[in-house]
Amino acid sequence: MSPHKIGFIGLGLIGGSIAKCLKKLRPELKLIATAGHLKTVADAYEQNLIENSGLCEIKDFYDCDYIFLCTPVQKNIEYLRMLKGNIKPDCIITDVGSVKSDIHQAVISLDMEEQFIGGHPMAGSEKTGLSNADAYLLENAYYIITPTARSDKKAIRAFRDIVAELGAIPLILDYEAHDYATAAISHLPHLIAYNLVNLVRNNDDENETMKTIAAGGFRDVTRIASSSPVMWENICLSNQKQLLKLIDMYMNMLAKTREDIVNSNSESLLASFTQAKDYRDSITIPAKGALKKVYELYLDLLDEAGGIATVATILASNNLSIKNIGIIHNREFEAGVLRLELYDEKSLKESCALLKKHHYKIYEQE
Repeated sequence: MSPHKIGFIGLGLIGGSIAKCLKKLRPELKLIATAGHLKTVADAYEQNLIENSGLCEIKDFYDCDYIFLCTPVQKNIEYLRMLKGNIKPDCIITDVGSVKSDIHQAVISLDMEEQFIGGHPMAGSEKTGLSNADAYLLENAYYIITPTARSDKKAIRAFRDIVAELGAIPLILDYEAHDYATAAISHLPHLIAYNLVNLVRNNDDENETMKTIAAGGFRDVTRIASSSPVMWENICLSNQKQLLKLIDMYMNMLAKTREDIVNSNSESLLASFTQAKDYRDSITIPAKGALKKVYELYLDLLDEAGGIATVATILASNNLSIKNIGIIHNREFEAGVLRLELYDEKSLKESCALLKKHHYKIYEQE
C-alpha cells in the first residue's frame, strides 16, 4: 500500500533531498517535519514541501506511515525512545546514518525491531542544509537497506520500492556487514587521508616546500580530508569495533610493505602493487557514492597572456559554467597544466568536445 503521510525528524541535505524527491514524484503525499532550527521548517513550509509551519511535537508523528530519522546517530536514538509507543503499529521508522550498529542495537533494546528498517543513502555533497537539498541527489546512488531480524518481508519490499522510486539503487545488507564494508571503503580511507595530510604538515619545512609542490596524487588521495572533522569524529566513535579491526589489518599490510622495502624485495613489492592495480582497475565507479563524483578535465595551455581568459570565454559563450579552475604547477603524475572542474557530466562532455574543436589537447580524469 502506498504511503499517505511521511514524517521527517531532521531536514538537512539528505532528509531535505528525500522529501523534495518524494514531493516531486507524489504531490498529493503529506509530509511533516521537525528540525533543530525553526527557520528550516519555516523555509520548507514556504516551499510547499511540508504541511506544518512550526516545529512538530512527537504526537504529531502518530499517524505517519514512515518516519525518516535524519539527525546524528545519538540524536536519532533519543528520538527512537520518544517515538516508542507514540506511533501507529504499522508505521516504519528508518534512518539515513552511515553507521548502523548503534541504532540497530538501540532498536533491539527498545523492542522496536518490527517497526524499524535501517537505511544509508550513499550520496552527499560538500554543501549542507535544506537550501542545498536536491530532488535528484539520490539518483543512481546506492541506498543500503538494513532490516532487523524481525522486519516483515512485505515491509522490506515496500521500503525497497520507495528507495527505487527515489531513483536510488537499493541494496539489502545485514547491519554489521554494512558497517564492516563502509569501514573499509569509506571510514578507513578518511582516516588515512587525515593522517597523511598531518604527516606532510608536521614534516614540511619553513618554506612549505611539500605543500607547494604537492602533486595530483597527493591531492587525489587526501581530497576527502576536507570533509567535516566533527562528522568523522562521530563516525569513528560509532563504528569503533569494525574500524579498529581494519586499522590493525592495514597496519600489518603497511608493515609488510616496509619490510619488503628494507629487504629490497622487488618481487614482493611488484606483486603487491600489480594485485592492487588489477583490482582497482576492475572497479566500476558509480555515478554517485558517499562523495559526489568530480567532473574535471585537464588541458595543455601555452604560457601567454590571456590564455586562461580565452578558455573561460569559449565555455561561457556556449553557456558552460566552470565550477573551479586552477593551474597545475607539479605535473609529475598528471597530464595537462590547466585544471577545470564542471558541474555535471553533460557539461564535462560538452566542454571537452568544444575545447577539442578549438584545438586544445584535453586529458579527462578517470
